Amino acid sequence: MSELMTPIPFWELMTWITTEYQRDGSVFGVRPYRAGEKKLPIFGETIETPFGPAAGPNTQLAQNIIAGYFAGARFFELKTVQKMDGAELAACIARPCILAEDECYNCEWSTELTVQQAFEEYVKAWCACKMLSRVYGLGDPDGFVFNMSVGYDLEGIQGKKIDTFLNEMANASATPVFQECLRTLRAFFPGEAAYIDAISPRISGSVTLSTLHGCPPDEIERIASYLLEVKHLHTFVKCNPTLLGYDTARSILDGMGYDYIAFDDHHFKEDLQYADAVPMFHRLRHLADQEGLEFGLKLSNTFPVDVKAGELPSEEMYMAGKSLFPLTTAMAARIAREFGGKLRLSYAGGADAFNVGKLFEIGIWPITMATTVLKPGGYQRFTQIGRKLDALNFNPFTGVDIAGIEALSLAARSDKYHRKSMKPLPRRKLREQVPLLDCFIAPCQDGCPIHQNIPEYMELCRKGEYVSALALITAKNPLPFITGTLCAHNCMNKCTRNYYDQPVNIRATKLVAAEKGYEELMACLKPPAPAASRARAAVIGGGPTGISAAYFLGRAGIPVTLFEKSSQLGGVVRRVIPAWRISDDAIDKDAALMKAMGVEVRLNTPAPTVAELKAQGYTHIFFAVGAWRAGKLDISGNIMPVIGWLQDLKAGKSVSLGHVAVVGGGNTAMDAARAALRAGAKSSTLVYRRTRKYMPADVEELELALADGVAFLELAAPVEQRDGILACEKMKLGEPDERGRRKPVPTGERLEIPCDTVISAIGEQVESELFTANGIEVDAIGLPAFQTNLEGVYAGGDARRGPATVVEGIADAQAFADAVIGAVHPYSIPVGARASREEALAKKGVLCESARCEGDRCLSCQVVCQICADVCPNRANVVVELPDGRHQILHVDRMCNECGNCAVFCPYDSAPYRDKWTLFLTRAGFEESPCNQGFLPLGENRVLIRLDGRVFEADLDGSNGLPAEIEVFLWTVLNKYRYLLG
Repeated sequence: MSELMTPIPFWELMTWITTEYQRDGSVFGVRPYRAGEKKLPIFGETIETPFGPAAGPNTQLAQNIIAGYFAGARFFELKTVQKMDGAELAACIARPCILAEDECYNCEWSTELTVQQAFEEYVKAWCACKMLSRVYGLGDPDGFVFNMSVGYDLEGIQGKKIDTFLNEMANASATPVFQECLRTLRAFFPGEAAYIDAISPRISGSVTLSTLHGCPPDEIERIASYLLEVKHLHTFVKCNPTLLGYDTARSILDGMGYDYIAFDDHHFKEDLQYADAVPMFHRLRHLADQEGLEFGLKLSNTFPVDVKAGELPSEEMYMAGKSLFPLTTAMAARIAREFGGKLRLSYAGGADAFNVGKLFEIGIWPITMATTVLKPGGYQRFTQIGRKLDALNFNPFTGVDIAGIEALSLAARSDKYHRKSMKPLPRRKLREQVPLLDCFIAPCQDGCPIHQNIPEYMELCRKGEYVSALALITAKNPLPFITGTLCAHNCMNKCTRNYYDQPVNIRATKLVAAEKGYEELMACLKPPAPAASRARAAVIGGGPTGISAAYFLGRAGIPVTLFEKSSQLGGVVRRVIPAWRISDDAIDKDAALMKAMGVEVRLNTPAPTVAELKAQGYTHIFFAVGAWRAGKLDISGNIMPVIGWLQDLKAGKSVSLGHVAVVGGGNTAMDAARAALRAGAKSSTLVYRRTRKYMPADVEELELALADGVAFLELAAPVEQRDGILACEKMKLGEPDERGRRKPVPTGERLEIPCDTVISAIGEQVESELFTANGIEVDAIGLPAFQTNLEGVYAGGDARRGPATVVEGIADAQAFADAVIGAVHPYSIPVGARASREEALAKKGVLCESARCEGDRCLSCQVVCQICADVCPNRANVVVELPDGRHQILHVDRMCNECGNCAVFCPYDSAPYRDKWTLFLTRAGFEESPCNQGFLPLGENRVLIRLDGRVFEADLDGSNGLPAEIEVFLWTVLNKYRYLLG
């Protein structure tokens, strides 16, 4: 891989655009936005929408700008140019240089092209957008504006390189690239010659001054004055967030959960100070008025922070996105108040579809953004933003609503889309490596322990086909009510919509299918015919894992007996989890599904020994007992094991209350703490040795506990309960352990809280004596293997994992059933269970937190993924359609600068720019990339190939030894996508 990008000649660019548009109706993978009649005046020009890409990765190359325009952007802040450029600058940038998984970080700044190349890219983009607007009906050809961005000192800006750039951007008529663009457009559109000849050569008459951190105020003023007086450019001055002051910035971020972001006060001391900024901006505004130009501030620049956790391969990185929004709106509120709302503010800093309308209505525009279009959906996100703004009133700038921006600034600090989750992000990526071909995948399904067909049942529910949806669910999951209520939903952690707004509520949709499809499905069920197999199975334990195993075996016609020592099925779910979490009726319905399979259930029956069961003719035995033994909290006082306490509470027995302290941080601890309040406790406090971000409980369980009034005592280790007091030792966080959680370290300090009852919820255990008494070997913590040392004897769920999730138990149950049956149970996908490609594409790029049905929010990733193509600013990952209709990803080496953004968002544990099939422009590029499997066209249908560690030439017209699917892929690229070849 080469990190140096090769600009696309304009003829090739237009060939790509026109060919793709004619074939697919898209340009660079982006579907068209068509502007309405509204316009806004700015810089003596007009814009049809008051937003677009910020100076950054999305305004560096011509194709980037064109893609943004096609999606709906009409204000383009071009990537910054400075005297240091090209290879010299690129060598300073660590790779990968972008991390936009949540809040965004980057360690790149100005264009990596030479200034001359940057100029040519901007001219090409200008001419292309002028032409496309007209011939494709996208809007008014004069309805968009290019805004230059320059830095970083006056000497450099006055130097020949940048001065030439500014002059030629102001009038490109005499430049070779402008004339070449006009000639090319005449050749492509001969009927539009008069229009083409009239295309304005004035590429830009405005500039945003971007200054380095530490630039003195007098230097900033000299540069801005020069741009206004000498170059006669409408001028915005970009301000750094450091203008807020260290204490304010630190306080805002800490209060929103960003306390881990590391920075000290040196930038705040070295950067422009507020006291210097205000009078300077007054003077510059007055100067602009004298010159008949517009002046304003661009809020804000990215925010420099320290690299502490290896986020990027640099010492310092620049923060943007959702965490920059509260800082930038705070700056905007302060400056608006200072200038009485009369100073124009251009905005960048976490803008997206959820807040762009609020900013615009306050009078803050134009609005530029980078982070949102670096996430899945990419440039197509601009279309939703354009449509949102279309619905608002367009009025010329008259001032900023001071009260409005102050209210928005304060609201941002509690906004769920800007606050940091109280727990670290879960791992979104799958464990598998991306395949060369056919990589489209639904991460939710692959992340589910039972690989439930989630997108399909979501689609069936969207269509109201609940019986079909429930039938599909129960093909792999016999507990739709329990899992529809209590599932740990790893699927939702993997959901791609996490990168848009919030995950699709998969668990709740499963419950909807269960509730609406259950009666009709039950009416269709009957015990299956006996299997030809001589197997006969015993399942020990009637909790979720045991019920599931019995269901799977019964469905296959295998005689199965379930032994449960209590009087009811359901295990911990029935006897321990509070009734306000799940009802007995829901559990009974899941049990009824199992019984409908002809399973023999023996309640109030302790399991016979393994020897006795084998003597009775059982060929296979499955231990599915729960983790009923409480973990020991080794302190003195009134200590209640959580399982027994919750069990007694649910059974209606009297339990110890008063001031309650629950020691632990898992979901069971949350249940106990909430149950204590419901039962009448005077107070309920969760006590945990670490901070809440390291608690194993799910985020929503933490939020529910807080909402119920549970108090959290973090960094505290219980020592003793006595006389209505719980004494604890204060802890501090030390080094991370093997699981990445920071170890609690004693401080020697003490603290006390009122406490009459301590509930110990520190990890339940399985009674391993049950196994050892039967001759089953266990490990150091008392757990057997899935397939034990005894022939035909297995263990699953809590019995083999310790406290396990319900769905993990179902997975073990299915594995046991497959072992007994000797095959995986077949199932089919109902007709209509997959969204069409057009329906799936229509959802991409759309932020949507609520809908009529969660199926409307599901992105149908098993139909369309293309995330690596979406998120690439340079369009270096291209979707190729094969003759059979399948869509594949091709990585185009010459357009990639190794920013790494596709690696962040690819569902696989892979980097598409290294791991997908790569098209090379030159032999040197091919040879520089020994890790990339790919090809170099050699003319006709001959190619140089690197595949599976071999390098060889292949002739696609003859015998070549290539796998058939690779050969078809290459032939398609060479013959149907020739515009990619260069």
